[in-house]
Amino acid sequence: MHLGLRLFFGFLVITGLAAFFVMRVFVAEIKPSVREVMEDILVDTANLLAEDAADDLAAMPAGGDLRGSRFAQVVQAYAERPVDAQIWGLDKRRLDLRIYVTDAKGRVVLDAGAQHRGSGGDAADRAVGQDYSRWRDVALTLRGDYGARATREVQTDERSSVMYVAAPVRSRDGHVIGVLTVAKAQSTVAPFVDRAERKIIVAGAWLLGLSLLIGVAVTLWAVHSVRRLRRYALQAGEDGAPGERAALPPALPGELGELARAMGVMRERLEGRAQREQFLRALTHELKGPLSAIRGAAELLEDPSLSEADRARFSAQVGEQTERLGELVDRLLELSKLESAAQPPRREPVVLAALTDQVLADHAAALQQRGLTVQWRQRDDAAGVSGDPTQLALALSNLLANAVDFAPAGSVLELTIDRDDGRVRWTLRDHGPGVPDYALPHLGERFYATARPGSARKGSGLGLAIVRQVAALHGGSLAITPAAPGLRVELTLPAT
Repeated sequence: MHLGLRLFFGFLVITGLAAFFVMRVFVAEIKPSVREVMEDILVDTANLLAEDAADDLAAMPAGGDLRGSRFAQVVQAYAERPVDAQIWGLDKRRLDLRIYVTDAKGRVVLDAGAQHRGSGGDAADRAVGQDYSRWRDVALTLRGDYGARATREVQTDERSSVMYVAAPVRSRDGHVIGVLTVAKAQSTVAPFVDRAERKIIVAGAWLLGLSLLIGVAVTLWAVHSVRRLRRYALQAGEDGAPGERAALPPALPGELGELARAMGVMRERLEGRAQREQFLRALTHELKGPLSAIRGAAELLEDPSLSEADRARFSAQVGEQTERLGELVDRLLELSKLESAAQPPRREPVVLAALTDQVLADHAAALQQRGLTVQWRQRDDAAGVSGDPTQLALALSNLLANAVDFAPAGSVLELTIDRDDGRVRWTLRDHGPGVPDYALPHLGERFYATARPGSARKGSGLGLAIVRQVAALHGGSLAITPAAPGLRVELTLPAT
């Protein structure tokens, strides 16, 4: 299973369990709490009415009842009282209490209340004379305990439950002379419970939906971050474009950010080791040719029978190969300094046309020797860049030297300096044989070089690598394209 599905499934399970427990709390706590509050109110009501009924019950003759008494009239007036109350958006249009009174033996002497409204006198007094002494509310109260009960009018319907709460009726001397019970159907508070339940369900649905959206967002973010880390890790050891700077680890918050930085350190170490190994292999290969030539020439020079002409030729070969080794070492040092730098050693405004004139002057002898002519196709004398003049001159010098080596004698080198969209382009084209298509992607790699026209000798393969590194340090790029005939190199740098 994919990581994203695992995270989302885990989040869904957690959210579902939370919603389940919320509903369980509602069922296990809120509904019972409503009944407890209702019972508490009924306790207060029963005791208040018991005080009001005490005098009438004390004055009642033995075997009589309270019908027609002052208390019965008060209860009847209560039952007939109109009510129209707005309770937090719910309408209450009827009174709900049933009130009955028993004597000290548990015989009902009054049964009245709002539930009998409009039912006639017989209905209102239907329990008068019945023995309620075995009902818990009456029996416990007569015994001196707290008496209450809940009875379902329909045994299979919990919502038909009626709560009965009793209070003792005492005489002036404190003796229990009867019991007053107040009853209220739980269905009367059902609308309040149902409304609370609906609100909780709606809020729970919103919470669940928002939680799922947050879960999806967190999952997508986590998966996207992990994929970025995976791509970054997989890039370790891959060959990028020549001169391309190592990619920075993805910027991520928290522990993922620490992991990204740790992966960056690991990648730098791996790539540094791979680059060192590659560098040593390439350097060994490059040094092998000149050293072999020098060793062979030295062995031949030790031969006493060698002619003076051959001795001079082999001595010149030793000098030539020594010069080649010196050039290789110098370029390696330059490239090593460039690769170890994070930015140019200094930055100052540089006018690219003036810098090009300086480089052309330095190469005037080589140009004249080959009979090469430099033609400006376009020249923007105001085009400037910000950078290190020495490094930029080194890059232009390497490009010009490369063109001099490949251009046919007596041909033309075309130069262009122009600006476009905040960038300055320095373009040089020769009319030489160019390079094969397979070689184009590798130009600029260290020690990769092609043979000079009319010679089997190759360059060091470091000139274009130096140019690419200078361009990368200055925020620019180097593009090499075939020009048919010849080759076009384009150095692009940010304009000032």
